Amino acid sequence: MKDIKTYNVIAQEGLDELPADMYTVNKSTKPDALLIRSQDMHKTPFGTSVLAIARAGAGVNNIPLEKATSQGTAVFNTPGSNANAVKELIITMLLLSVRPVFASVKWAQKLAGADVSLQTEKGKNHFAGTELYGKKIGIIGLGNIGSRVAKACMDLGMKVIGYDPYISVEKAWQLSNDIPRAESLEELLEQSDFITIHIPYTDKNRNIIGEDEINVMKDTAVLLNYSRWGIVDEDAVIKALDAKKLRLFITDFSSEKILNHKQIIVTPHLGGTTEEAEINGAKMAANTLRKYLETGDIVNSVNLPNVEMAFDAPLRLTLIHQNVPNMVGRITTILAKEEINIDNMINRSRGKIAYTMIDAADISEGKLKELKKELLEIPEVIRVRALHNPKIVK
Repeated sequence: MKDIKTYNVIAQEGLDELPADMYTVNKSTKPDALLIRSQDMHKTPFGTSVLAIARAGAGVNNIPLEKATSQGTAVFNTPGSNANAVKELIITMLLLSVRPVFASVKWAQKLAGADVSLQTEKGKNHFAGTELYGKKIGIIGLGNIGSRVAKACMDLGMKVIGYDPYISVEKAWQLSNDIPRAESLEELLEQSDFITIHIPYTDKNRNIIGEDEINVMKDTAVLLNYSRWGIVDEDAVIKALDAKKLRLFITDFSSEKILNHKQIIVTPHLGGTTEEAEINGAKMAANTLRKYLETGDIVNSVNLPNVEMAFDAPLRLTLIHQNVPNMVGRITTILAKEEINIDNMINRSRGKIAYTMIDAADISEGKLKELKKELLEIPEVIRVRALHNPKIVK
């Protein structure tokens, strides 16, 4: 039995993905894995017993990745689980940016008297808006969310231009050829009536939209940030709004300096806050944990390489280790010395870290214990796990 510790409210549909005959939830002080949403793991201790952390959501700023990697804890996210929810909110905010719905509703609620209908007809012209149809929207980041926003905007009759220097080959193939791609960020900013950002937060992306970038935009442009706090320089935005160098800023991330500004609309981090998105994220996170804990396969990791291999042998060894020369040779030398024949093997790296999976015939518990000890004596090896294939009877 393995124990999963949860933080925050995890949708029951996700917990139901963990079979009761294999997993317990919140029953141990030394859990095998963590299933979280917004819990700040920088301030929450977790020990080396934690094999994996899965976040039901895309961002992992609340997880200390360096610490996790150094102790051999895999970290997973659930990309795409809330993509539709964020897309729908973006479309909502785009519509609200061109139609003064809030102001008109507030005005209408104050009407009184027998001639309310006449008052409505006379006053409605004060709330005339514009249309999204035919306007150009620049989408920075064409991943799970950005690509969906692009399609939805095209369905509304908007002209779309995209920019994503970090897009994977897989995602590029999935994108519609109808989405023109800008050669540079500046090209996108110059052309767009609306700009929406959908890239992950990194040190490189911090304040990617600052004073210089805003000065390139149209004075009538609307800027939306439903990506991450820190992507947009708020001081530069306020300065531009006050100087009428930007029409409107809409964001899902609040701070004291931008609250109550008449040209800033703040939503309280609602991007993925739908029942469906929370269920999707919880189920995806739970199944990702199961896959890793039961087979060693890594999918959607943010600190380890993605690795999958059919588990057809009785025994599987997994090793998290530093990505240095001759590691595979040193590992296989130890197995050869113990007269363990390798049925299948895979090795993948991600930056300074690597992951090796080895399938072999079963061995006694005593011999397996000695083998794991010997492998851990390699200084660059961080963690060794031994998994028995439940489909193969000893």
